[in-house]
Amino acid sequence: MRLNDLRPAPGSKKKRKRVGRGNASGKGTYSGRGLKGQLSRSGRDYNSVFEGGAMSMMRTLPRRKGFKAPFRVEAHPINVVELDRRFGDGDTVDSESLVAAGLLRRASQRFKVLAGGEISTALQVRVERISPAAEAKIVAAGGSVEVINAESPDSGGADEA
Repeated sequence: MRLNDLRPAPGSKKKRKRVGRGNASGKGTYSGRGLKGQLSRSGRDYNSVFEGGAMSMMRTLPRRKGFKAPFRVEAHPINVVELDRRFGDGDTVDSESLVAAGLLRRASQRFKVLAGGEISTALQVRVERISPAAEAKIVAAGGSVEVINAESPDSGGADEA
């Protein structure tokens, strides 16, 4: 095989449509553009949200207020009732054990323990985020809570002054 033997794959090079070259070609006179109107003219086309002069959908709908951060990282909610169902007395609850229990997909996934439901088992909970109500319920059930301060991914590792 040599460079002069290289050919494009069959069908990959589409022929250019030659218009306005006589009516026998099938694309004569109006060149496939129809008769008069904005689309038959040369130059600018209309914009994709143009609706023929009618009030556009963009203008009829109310404007939405607020802002959503484009790079936000949402924490997966885990209620204490789920911990009660999946763990026994004296078990340690951390990201690895939550993955093993099927409550998280991966150990690096962000999550927060919330106070939904009741808990009766005494658990040793080691997490980054927990609501005060959930912490109170776990301690009331005879468990303990340790809040780990993991470095947040958006801090960039810079020391605060």
